[in-house]
Amino acid sequence: MASTAKISTENKGTNFLAVLKGVFWALTVSLLCVLIFAFIIKFTNISESAIMPINQVIKVLSILVGCFVASKKIKNNGWLWGLIIGVVYTLLAFLVFSILDGEFRFTLSLLNDLVFGAVLGLISGIITFALRK
Repeated sequence: MASTAKISTENKGTNFLAVLKGVFWALTVSLLCVLIFAFIIKFTNISESAIMPINQVIKVLSILVGCFVASKKIKNNGWLWGLIIGVVYTLLAFLVFSILDGEFRFTLSLLNDLVFGAVLGLISGIITFALRK
């Protein structure tokens, strides 16, 4: 019985590290995509109405990459770990981009982003874990 508890604790540690690695990669993808998008905006004539949808695509891609990276180490409950990755990514992305912007604005859009990130993480977790099998 002691060995079962030990395995469970080891899996939790492995899952936690996998989530952190997934969130790190998701943030890295976001930063790179935003940087590339900023250069595109600077040198082209993209309308401001395109910014919001492209930002959403960047979030989708980032969370999907984060879930894919985490799915390599996590054995089960992909939907749950995907949801966690989506929420943690959203919170950390808010912090990172607020620091880069120089101001923190806690608005309803942050709550919307959290819900969007959670749902997207849940779906991404299901997809990436299904593809892994």
